[in-house]
Amino acid sequence: MTVDRIPSASSGPGAFWRWIAVAFVVIVLDQITKHAVEARFVYGEQLAVIPGFFNLTLAYNPGAAFSFLADAGGWQRHFFTVLAAAVSAWIVFMLRRHHGETRLSLALALIMGGALGNVIDRILLGHVIDFIHVYYRDWDYPAFNLADSAICIGAALMVWDSFRSKPAPEKQA
Repeated sequence: MTVDRIPSASSGPGAFWRWIAVAFVVIVLDQITKHAVEARFVYGEQLAVIPGFFNLTLAYNPGAAFSFLADAGGWQRHFFTVLAAAVSAWIVFMLRRHHGETRLSLALALIMGGALGNVIDRILLGHVIDFIHVYYRDWDYPAFNLADSAICIGAALMVWDSFRSKPAPEKQA
């Protein structure tokens, strides 16, 4: 029996709502951190937290990951909003079907929370607030936020979950 199949509090009738709550917590933490940084920093300002490796900085991203389509003229704001809404609807459907599968459900909840956290920025501000900047010598990773981190962790969990052993399909007589 894998850890993912052990009956737990996450496999009961209220488990679906627990995963929705996880997504909600991601959204709330994402918005709190973004607005705390925006209240403290001026656009482009940096604070070295771990010199030579990690800064807090205020950046705005009108596009998607790594500023993809940032200069597309504005239509991308609506496109990514609709895309996140569609993905979130699919995730709700998947959570209803798989709420007892801990790893998959956590992955889906993190992805949905992150996607909706960034959608809130796009709708209210027209761009996403980024503030985590990791770098080392000549290597520089684009600024990101808590929502982006949740999406990446959720995607990694989905990949990990795809490798779990699944029961063999029942043979039809």
